[in-house]
Amino acid sequence: MELLLLFLILLIVIAIIYHARAGFHTQRPYHYADTTPAIDIRRHLSGPMLCDGVIYGPFGRVSSRFTARMEGTWDGASGTLSEAFRYSSGKTQDREWHLKAGNDGAFTATADDIIGTAQGQQSGASLCMTYRLRLPADAGGHVLSVTDWMYLLDNGTLVNRSVMRKFGLPVAQLIATMRPA
Repeated sequence: MELLLLFLILLIVIAIIYHARAGFHTQRPYHYADTTPAIDIRRHLSGPMLCDGVIYGPFGRVSSRFTARMEGTWDGASGTLSEAFRYSSGKTQDREWHLKAGNDGAFTATADDIIGTAQGQQSGASLCMTYRLRLPADAGGHVLSVTDWMYLLDNGTLVNRSVMRKFGLPVAQLIATMRPA
């Protein structure tokens, strides 16, 4: 009986690890190379934008809803994206990304709550960015590994899906739209 229980626990752990690694994380920027319209962060993260989204907790239920006003400005290959979030709880949060567009669609980004430098890649109608995010103290101050995917629609709207992980396991997911104001 103990051996059967151990085997079942092992199967559950394997299933969790497979789920954590498969699906969302198996896509790569080159998978979208032939999709259109082609995204260009200097164009599509420029000017005033409106954002609406939800954050799902680890068990798939909505844990937060938000709206945001954003403003992107660029000087050549360097840009700033200012974000002002308002959550359904009434809390607010501001973030200012500093972006640098590189060659072949690559880009980097920094912000005060990002540990190190985010790495990104544009390809076709998509972009992917990975980084480590430190949550505010009132949200536990945890450091999460984040993968953002954004997909450009024909009307200029970006659909953003982000998965946040702690110790390699998914703990939250964000779905949002960003559109010109």
